[in-house]
Amino acid sequence: MTVSGPPAPPQAARGRAAGGSGSLARLASRLPRTAAERGWWAYAGHLWNIWALAISNLCLALAALFALRGAVALGAGWRRYREALLPLGVYGVLVLASIAGSYDPRHSLEGARELLGLLTLPLAFLLVRREDRVHRLANGVVVLGALLAASGLTQLLFGFGDLHHRIRGPLSHYMTFAGVLSVALLIVLAQLAHRPAAGRLWRWPVLVLIATALVVSLTRSAWVALLPAVLVLLALRGRRALLAVVPAAVVLLLAAPLPVVERVLSIADVRELSNYDRLCMAEAGLLMVSEKPLFGLGPGMVRERYPIYGHPTSPRHRPPHLHNSFLQIAAEKGLPALAAYLWLMGAAGLAAARRFRAEGGWHGDRAGLYVATLLVLVAFNLAGLFEDNWADTEVQRLVLFVIAIPWCLPAAPASRDAALAATQEAA
Repeated sequence: MTVSGPPAPPQAARGRAAGGSGSLARLASRLPRTAAERGWWAYAGHLWNIWALAISNLCLALAALFALRGAVALGAGWRRYREALLPLGVYGVLVLASIAGSYDPRHSLEGARELLGLLTLPLAFLLVRREDRVHRLANGVVVLGALLAASGLTQLLFGFGDLHHRIRGPLSHYMTFAGVLSVALLIVLAQLAHRPAAGRLWRWPVLVLIATALVVSLTRSAWVALLPAVLVLLALRGRRALLAVVPAAVVLLLAAPLPVVERVLSIADVRELSNYDRLCMAEAGLLMVSEKPLFGLGPGMVRERYPIYGHPTSPRHRPPHLHNSFLQIAAEKGLPALAAYLWLMGAAGLAAARRFRAEGGWHGDRAGLYVATLLVLVAFNLAGLFEDNWADTEVQRLVLFVIAIPWCLPAAPASRDAALAATQEAA
């Protein structure tokens, strides 16, 4: 007797099975296979998840693990990034020295965690060394800013919006919220100034959304920092663009809601409580620097020892920090650490400016990225005069990525067409 096998599946069923396996195969082919690809996604995750620092820290740790092999293989290739790594390394050494020389080294030891956060910069040199990845990360930061802005504006429906209940989205503080939005806003502004083409129309509503949330956040330090950055952008675009600054400012001021106008007018009022408090903190910070200028009081010691240096009429007896990144670095870690910080910022700005000019200015394909670097550095450091944004982990990570951009993009001379267009424009 002949034993027959199981009935063959119908043709349609076989087609569905084959189609399903094909879909799974296509999906599997898109998954990251190498350590470098997995590291890239982990690096992207640590930037795009700054709204949840636990997730961001986990992604940063994974990115560091995946990057280990690349760090060994790079070898002498690290010399390409020495302009950024040298000041960063000096700053890291001085952080450790400030811990060792602290009034309370055990308390200051927590400051060593800052060194882990600084990994954002060197990991970019290992994992983000392609132009498409830089563009993707920058676009991701813009989308993140839009989502955070939408989340913050939604809070207006739940009683937020005044000085005592400012919108902050899912972030812990309204200044952090404004700092993250500022980075996203300046990136999208640079992109639109470079190529406001039809294919990039989605960026215009994103720009309006982020700008609206920044205004409603009532964060004056962000406003003060953004204005010079926009002036730099207009100056790069040409002298004619600068002529629109004054009338645009007048229109915005007249159209702004009354609480916003009051906040703008209060910027220069020394009788305003928070302004006077910052003056008291500045005086105390200078006294701290004069006492220990080399290695500072030690990380975390500004708050502990502020009552010794604070003015008797200071509104706050023990503020968490000095609301000034430059004074905070100098008071905690010393003047050499502040010099290393300024060295890093200056090196990034010079690298972006050199690349921008060498690749044909606005005619270069990557002009938007270089201009974004310049604008973010200007705004971040100006805002640092009024808040300790360098110690704000969420903002610091985005800024460290932006600092890395000029070195992450492969060197490319200006094309013949770009050089010709730049020559014609100059003529």
